[in-house]
Amino acid sequence: MTDLMTRPDPDQYDTTPPPPPAPPFVPPPGGSGDRRWPRRVAGGAAVLALIAAGGTAGGVFADRYLIDQPATATTTTATSASATTESDSLAAIVKQVQPSVVTVLVDTNRSSSLGSGVVLAADGLILTNNHVIEGGGTVSVRLSTGQTVPASVVATDTTHDLALVQATGLTGLTPVTFGTDDSVAVGDTVLAFGAPLGLENTVTSGIVSALDRSINTATESATGGGSEQLGGLLQTDAAINQGNSGGALVDLSGHVVGINVAIATAGESESGSIGVGFAIPADTVVAAVKQMESGLSS
Repeated sequence: MTDLMTRPDPDQYDTTPPPPPAPPFVPPPGGSGDRRWPRRVAGGAAVLALIAAGGTAGGVFADRYLIDQPATATTTTATSASATTESDSLAAIVKQVQPSVVTVLVDTNRSSSLGSGVVLAADGLILTNNHVIEGGGTVSVRLSTGQTVPASVVATDTTHDLALVQATGLTGLTPVTFGTDDSVAVGDTVLAFGAPLGLENTVTSGIVSALDRSINTATESATGGGSEQLGGLLQTDAAINQGNSGGALVDLSGHVVGINVAIATAGESESGSIGVGFAIPADTVVAAVKQMESGLSS
């Protein structure tokens, strides 16, 4: 039988033998895999940082850059009816909650910093993290509309890293509504509101990744270094960054289930979100607020 298959000319190809394969990776003694993450928390977590944004770096530049750019129209095509429904649902929650989230600004002779906050009362009582305002200075609050008004710190709870700020000259604000801890489950969709890196009116989405986390944090605020111990926290993969401190973590009912407080980072020289963030749960927040408010009335 005639062989109809053609065979390549061996002279057409490089017959140089390939280099030997690289030796397999061998972990260093005493561990396995990549050990580049510092171990500051018992149980092997990454570096944890509180998330007030200090100084005039990154965030302010990004904010001005975005403002200076012309608007660009974008078109999104839904891939399914369910995707469209979910998007519409999230948009409705954002519309409901966004007016109740503010930016807290702190200015001193030497530095400026910012965080986020949520409205507790129509006359401008604001809840934020204590580490946002603990350095002192002149405090002001900027609403989602862009209006900025003077404010003052009226109460603090250093144990839970919370503080109350009273904005002046405001009426008719919409307070947030708090959920309860027993309404939160791992896997629930949540939205994070705030001003990451100075980008006000930002919303990100994710899920509740875990419950009842305890962490030791390294403070990275305008006041310098330090540490705090916080327990009973919600963990989320919704992107939060410096400037999100004091902002709201919200469920699909538009209820605040947590106050954003800290993130894990991949190393001491890095500070961006890696999808591991933490929030003070609603029950803890509500109890702390009642305690602080009772001090105001006494």
